[in-house]
Amino acid sequence: METLRVDIQNEQEKRVLLAFLDSLDYNYRIDNESDVVLEQQAKDMASRKADFLAGKASSLPWSETK
Repeated sequence: METLRVDIQNEQEKRVLLAFLDSLDYNYRIDNESDVVLEQQAKDMASRKADFLAGKASSLPWSETK
């Protein structure tokens, strides 16, 4: 079994996609959790932020980054 995640932009897209899946008799599940961050990811972000605020990491202007 594989998982396919689709970020739906609006209600019309959602209705069309669900109608298509229903027409093919697909089984699907709708998760309404938006922007779910895994616990480990949250810890990593907090650690990086702490390093940045402590001066252990640097940042560059966007013009240099891109």
